[in-house]
Amino acid sequence: MTPDVIAIGLGLVSALTLAFANLVVKATNDILVTRAVLSSACAIIVSPVAFFVPAPTPELWAAIAISIPTHFFYQMSMIRALHRGDLSLVFPVMRGLAPLLVAIGAFFFLNETLSPLALLGLLIATVAVIAFGFLRGKVSADGKPVSWSALFWAGMTALGVMAYNVADARGVRIAEEPLTFVVWLFMLDWIGTVVVAVIARKERFVPALKPVLKNGIAGGALSVVSYGAALFALDMIEAARVTAIRETAVVFGALMGWLILKEGIGPRRIIASVVLVAGLALMQIG
Repeated sequence: MTPDVIAIGLGLVSALTLAFANLVVKATNDILVTRAVLSSACAIIVSPVAFFVPAPTPELWAAIAISIPTHFFYQMSMIRALHRGDLSLVFPVMRGLAPLLVAIGAFFFLNETLSPLALLGLLIATVAVIAFGFLRGKVSADGKPVSWSALFWAGMTALGVMAYNVADARGVRIAEEPLTFVVWLFMLDWIGTVVVAVIARKERFVPALKPVLKNGIAGGALSVVSYGAALFALDMIEAARVTAIRETAVVFGALMGWLILKEGIGPRRIIASVVLVAGLALMQIG
């Protein structure tokens, strides 16, 4: 198989596991603590691999130091978005905006460019995301109007996706062994989220762990598969293309929110999801 075919396969695996990881987090009653467990589980799962990969070089340590704050910003924004809105709304917005932002970031920081057809796909995807953003009325799971605050933090999450994709693409490309970057990123990424959770929950932190432990560990395992697959794909093709393939997770996320969490989805969200995927497909073809 060609590198392009392998990268597409890795991107689709990443998309499905990403949607499942967000589902198990959203299904709990404490998203912040669940994310703290998830991040810690990621670190524990990958830690044995550290003994079998080359140690990071000084240049790679510098790249990891840049990536970790971008992941922290992404996680904090995502937690706020999931607290404020349905998975079937905020997930398509925060992931659907990402390819456009990554393409812009990759142009300036990675010297990557897209063809006219790929740019057309980006435009279509962006229009679909705007359609999600301007849905109003009783469309949330509890029948209340959609919160603009949820949409704002979904947008901030997309900005975080752009930042970490650009930073991580650089890191994985300068690594002697891409797995070194993946392992050490996961092993250090948990610290910020856990510190915030402990400070925010104080004496309630430990009691809050038990109800979310199973979901957090499951989410951690899914996240390792999802992001590991994405990083290997980043080593094969352009960052914007990897992100576009991975963002097919928006449809998985909307469907899971509808079928499993019983969130309202409505015909406009279904149409917007289809248009978004069509735009992402054009971007990939281009």
